[in-house]
Amino acid sequence: MLYLVGLGLSDETDITVKGLEVVKKASRVYLEAYTSILLVNQEVLESYYGRPVVLADREMVESNSDEILRDAQTEDVAFLVVGDPFGATTHTDLVLRARELEIPVRTVPNASIMSGIGAAGLQLYNFGQTVSMVFFTDNWRPSSFYDRVKENRDIGLHTLVLLDIKVKEQSMENMARGRKIYEPPRYMTVGQCATQMLEVEEDRKEGAYGPDSLAIGAARVGGKTEKFVAGTLKELCEQDEVLGAPLHSMVLLGRRTHELEHEYVREFAVDKETWDRMWKAEYGKQQ
Repeated sequence: MLYLVGLGLSDETDITVKGLEVVKKASRVYLEAYTSILLVNQEVLESYYGRPVVLADREMVESNSDEILRDAQTEDVAFLVVGDPFGATTHTDLVLRARELEIPVRTVPNASIMSGIGAAGLQLYNFGQTVSMVFFTDNWRPSSFYDRVKENRDIGLHTLVLLDIKVKEQSMENMARGRKIYEPPRYMTVGQCATQMLEVEEDRKEGAYGPDSLAIGAARVGGKTEKFVAGTLKELCEQDEVLGAPLHSMVLLGRRTHELEHEYVREFAVDKETWDRMWKAEYGKQQ
């Protein structure tokens, strides 16, 4: 049996009772280590679980899944995923491969950023499509996220923006030369995300959002040091120090808002007067 076990958002104690039972009895335990990270390291997990854990990087999961699935027809194999197991399409591919090999699969769900972001005070049923923001480079500035944001905003819905992480990534030079040398990990911040979003709006000029659009920056959601900061996109460009360490996410507010959302999120505002003024002018008008 292949078990896909969600670990939740924060630390070693977020695993469910059912998930922990699976981990303790499995022949092998893998930790998917590139679509997201926990706020604790591998050694802490191993100590809590009382057994070794194998880190499964992108190359193993996407190119060598047969090693993960080895003997899973007759043994239990646990594949641990930060958040919920199906928060990334990679894990769907793993299940499809298991089906091809006639390996039974069972899922142990857990909290993910898709549900955890409700702690920011916005009603989850007012969210539209989720988008991802990647690190821009000098010659690569993808803006496909913009169309999804605009569709959400056109019908008044909030947009959850998932921010890029770079773990065990190679430079173009090392990749071309076949050298297994990896760059230091990088985690996108809310400030970087807000800046890139405004750059794309400046290029596209379609009015999906602007410097005065309201948004919420979120850091370490579900953890003991969880932090939210609310403000305009322009204000959030300068809030990385307040938000602190990774992981960061962001929500761009839609106009279909409720007064309870205003009251709840206002507590996190950088400048409450600005927040109130922009809310009164642009939000809560589409029901």
